[in-house]
Amino acid sequence: MTHSFDWNGGYASQRMPVFARNIVSTSHPLAAQAGLRILGQGGNAVDAAIATAAVMTLVEPCSNGLGSDAFAILWDGKKLHGLNASGRAPQAWTPEYFRRKYGAEAKSLPKRGWDAVTVPGAVAGWVALSERFGKLPFADLMAPAVEIAERGYAVPVIVQQKWTLAAAVQELTSQPGFAQAFLPKGRAPAVGELFQFKDAARTLRLIGQTKGQAFYQGEVAEAIAAFAKQTGGTMTVADLAGYSPEWVEPIAQDYAGHTLHEIPPNGQGIAALIALGILKHLDVAAHKVDSVASQHLQIEAMKLAFADVYNYVAEPGDMKLTAAQMLDPAYLAERAKLIDMKKAQDFKAGNPVKGGTIYLTTADESGMMVSFIQSNYMGFGSGLVVPGYGVSLQNRGHGFTLEVGHANQVAPGKRPFHTIIPAFLTKDGQPVMSYGVMGGNMQPQGHMQTLVRMLDYGQNPQAACDAPRWRYNEGLSLNVESAMNADTVDGLRALGHQIADINDSYQDFGAGQFIWRQGDPAVDGYVAASDPRRDGAAVGF
Repeated sequence: MTHSFDWNGGYASQRMPVFARNIVSTSHPLAAQAGLRILGQGGNAVDAAIATAAVMTLVEPCSNGLGSDAFAILWDGKKLHGLNASGRAPQAWTPEYFRRKYGAEAKSLPKRGWDAVTVPGAVAGWVALSERFGKLPFADLMAPAVEIAERGYAVPVIVQQKWTLAAAVQELTSQPGFAQAFLPKGRAPAVGELFQFKDAARTLRLIGQTKGQAFYQGEVAEAIAAFAKQTGGTMTVADLAGYSPEWVEPIAQDYAGHTLHEIPPNGQGIAALIALGILKHLDVAAHKVDSVASQHLQIEAMKLAFADVYNYVAEPGDMKLTAAQMLDPAYLAERAKLIDMKKAQDFKAGNPVKGGTIYLTTADESGMMVSFIQSNYMGFGSGLVVPGYGVSLQNRGHGFTLEVGHANQVAPGKRPFHTIIPAFLTKDGQPVMSYGVMGGNMQPQGHMQTLVRMLDYGQNPQAACDAPRWRYNEGLSLNVESAMNADTVDGLRALGHQIADINDSYQDFGAGQFIWRQGDPAVDGYVAASDPRRDGAAVGF
């Protein structure tokens, strides 16, 4: 799909677009190289994505781990497939269980500890992808990660910053197993300091040898359950053994001659689709790219999307509306009419929280493309790390509510509202781009902002990635990156947007990875971008 991008226009960045027929793009160079190594061994894009994801659990532990959840959208060469590998609540998690423990007034589940941990889905997701689409033996895909866990790696700059911030959070560092795993000298590692994670090497080897069975039914599952029993958790081997990820049909929205695909609920990907469905009626491209009007329209569309998403999205069986109803074109046309060009409005969205997530994308010359996201949530997740096995557990249970009758109320075996979302773009039924932007509620906002830049304004993927972003919080509250044009910021403020300028782009404005198909992948290949807000790289051959 040749596209008339502007290759000269750009923003301050350390990155240039990468052109190749086989590409891996993610937020750590060692992980990107692991995926490339697998492609070089004859593996396909799915094999490369799994190997990359396994390494990411080690090299960016402040965002994900072996106890993460995951989602993927992939093009197999002929059609699109979605995978939901988000975990389910333990069987003990009845509303009564939480009321007894935390009192009738409690509104939400804890942020840390066992009562925030749902069954980890990522490893099962790797296995499901490998079994259906992979080429190489599963153990081979774990080999780069095993080697890095054993030998260790030098901690990079941005990961170290986030690690240090987490080390100051008492509610996290006091969790069983955390300090032993992640504060090896009683502190976070320094930049360039060697970090080894031999416990994780043991688990990765077992996962490779048993195609994940040890994690859900064998030695690792027993260790997780025993650790839970010792330290006040309810998770059992039966909870782990009963888990399987779900293949799903992605949901979609047409925009600017293309189609954006997202994973359906229990995730928030629908927010990006709603926002684009609203923007379709507002001719964003009529305004200059970084103008007040362009940014204002996007911000207001995103607010409207979140207002619905936080109210309705949960496990599909518990939702009061279907995804199709939320994306109804006539409804979105009506929503678009609510936007006032002259003022910012509060459309009553919920109160989003920050995330801890990694995103990666891979593509090979056969045409296979993978959009993959994996996360512990809120940085290091629950804070729990299984001794001897290096499994750091997510805290996705915090995404449930204890509010009686709410679609997202906790229940045994249920999946919580989820923030992590991979994205995929097609045109006339053919693949165009595999991409994602990580970071809590920033994800659908990043999907929309970068896509508008590419489709409406012709910015190339790296320029769209480098461009300054805004992040909507709640009410009229907005953060903007310090690089945003001062006149634009003043103009938004004059419309009533309440703007706080945060100079902490890693934490607050997400980080994207993009692979755009240029035509026949075996001939023309792809162009890839990697976000300068992370330590990462796009690499290829």
